[in-house]
Amino acid sequence: MELRLFEKGKLNPGMLKLDLFCKGIRIDESCRLDEDGRHIMRLRAGLGSGLEVEIPEKLWVNVPVLEHFAKDSPYLFKRENGNYSIWRDGQRITDVKMPHRPAFYDQKTSSGKLMRRIGQLQGTYLGIYSSGPCSFWTKYEGHNCRFCSTGLNIGLQEEEEKTVRDVIEAAAAARKEEGITFVHFNTGYFEGTGVESVLPFVEAVVEELGLLVGVQCPPARDFKIYDRLKEAGCDHLSFCYEIHDPKFFKEICPGKEKYISQQRYFDAIIYTSDLWCRDPFGKGHISGEIIAGLEPYESTHKAIDWITSVGAFPTVCVFRPIPGTNYGDYPSPKAEDLVPIFAHMYEACMEHDIPMGIAPNLQISIVLQPMEGRYFLENRNKYRAKEMKLSLARQAVKVVFNNRLKKAKRRAAKKAERAGG
Repeated sequence: MELRLFEKGKLNPGMLKLDLFCKGIRIDESCRLDEDGRHIMRLRAGLGSGLEVEIPEKLWVNVPVLEHFAKDSPYLFKRENGNYSIWRDGQRITDVKMPHRPAFYDQKTSSGKLMRRIGQLQGTYLGIYSSGPCSFWTKYEGHNCRFCSTGLNIGLQEEEEKTVRDVIEAAAAARKEEGITFVHFNTGYFEGTGVESVLPFVEAVVEELGLLVGVQCPPARDFKIYDRLKEAGCDHLSFCYEIHDPKFFKEICPGKEKYISQQRYFDAIIYTSDLWCRDPFGKGHISGEIIAGLEPYESTHKAIDWITSVGAFPTVCVFRPIPGTNYGDYPSPKAEDLVPIFAHMYEACMEHDIPMGIAPNLQISIVLQPMEGRYFLENRNKYRAKEMKLSLARQAVKVVFNNRLKKAKRRAAKKAERAGG
């Protein structure tokens, strides 16, 4: 399938976002990235380790810059009269917005830690790796997922140990300065205890700040911990099982295959999806995360079908060969091969009535969000009625979220009053 960046003379920003993921971008000498934008930081598994930009229609993209394939990219990032744009083949493709470097990055928590080493903005949300390096890099050395760079970054770019107070202070600063609505926690494998370690952070963020919270951990030893997590106010759970084909899963994720099992991921997705479906907004709180570009695309299609069939939504990551990882020299996938994948992602969510894009002010730069799959449809009007329903749901969620913020502020005021009295 041909990749069409322009349709009837108009840029398709979804196509551009996908192509930038696959091809990266070269940086012109006119650019002043350290002065004008967020610093490029090597983070966690690696998807957030590029250049953060906002392209038309408020799509955020974390563009590969340091990966080997980016040096041959047809795209060029340029600065003219203080403004930034993306060029290709000598032609300006589009102007872009460069998000400024947040001031809170250089602030310190009360324990003396730099806030940028506690959490980092990825798009419009705050991402926090709440624990030390995954055991597949330490205790079970050599069992790390072959695409992952977590063990190369935790302790260097990010603090290995973070207290609840560190997190609350960083999240509060990000809320005040950037207006974030969502905090996302993730961990590696720790004998199935990752969820227990994250629970205090979730409870504190919901109680003290009222923000939306997401958690990404390998399956717990006892699924009943998810009941406690839901009671704590967790809004979203993500399970990164990465690869759907069992043969490729074993090869690419040896630690997950040996110490967790693919079936355990499936069981956790089903359990939590059923649990969160009792929520007023029903489906869509649970995500199955997979990688496109490391297994046959037919398997990726099957993964999308299975995930949506159990009431979860698919988070489809474009494979990114990160320097220093086992697969750092692998080729990046071709964008045109991925177009049917992302179109299918959108259609499967619509067919199974999976809510998409309803959280307020949540733009994600490291993946194509399910709602962004609309850019890959041949017929954009196919789901017009369901899209209108999503628009109404979006307004309802905004009201619920604002009430949640007000309640958290009242709790904080009462707490301060008691402390002062």
